[in-house]
Amino acid sequence: MSSSWRKYETRKRDPNPKNVALLVIDLQNYFSSMAKPILHNALTTIDLCRRASIPVFFTRHVHKSLTTDTTMLGEWWNGDLILDGTPDSELIAEIGRQVKGQEEVVEKNTYSGFHNTCLQEKLVEIGVEEVIVIGVMTNLCCETTAREAFVRGFRVFFSTDATATVNEELHHATLMNLAYGFAYFVDCDRLRRGLLRN
Repeated sequence: MSSSWRKYETRKRDPNPKNVALLVIDLQNYFSSMAKPILHNALTTIDLCRRASIPVFFTRHVHKSLTTDTTMLGEWWNGDLILDGTPDSELIAEIGRQVKGQEEVVEKNTYSGFHNTCLQEKLVEIGVEEVIVIGVMTNLCCETTAREAFVRGFRVFFSTDATATVNEELHHATLMNLAYGFAYFVDCDRLRRGLLRN
């Protein structure tokens, strides 16, 4: 299973540190058990990007109310949503410490980091043309954000070792889909080598 997506990875490219941004998706306490296995790689990716002066954007998936701010997710997940202001809604401590100075944490209430947020405007404002996606869940918020970035005209790089979901099957299904039609892949080693070349 571990290489099931590799046959679809026919395109390879390195991010351009001059016009790429890192999107750190939903590394919150609610998802801590699923994020724990990739936390080291997520922190490594953040560090590599910071060393290359790549801007970093964080997202938090939150709902302001469980009665009026649920979108379709309330129905789909039987009301098991992340309420803003609760411990589950906060960034995992190790990730929260990574938020620097004036960096804004983009709040969203659906799978996409772009839908009804200021993310695209902020990226365009600083000349971003490419995004690297890391975080959770591979097959929901990370995949939806990656696909929407592609549709909005951003070149997409998707981490294979700093994204996670509930099981390997769903993780690999997303990687197959993205390799086929939406994203170039990176991992910590490839990103390190690619950024050193630039």
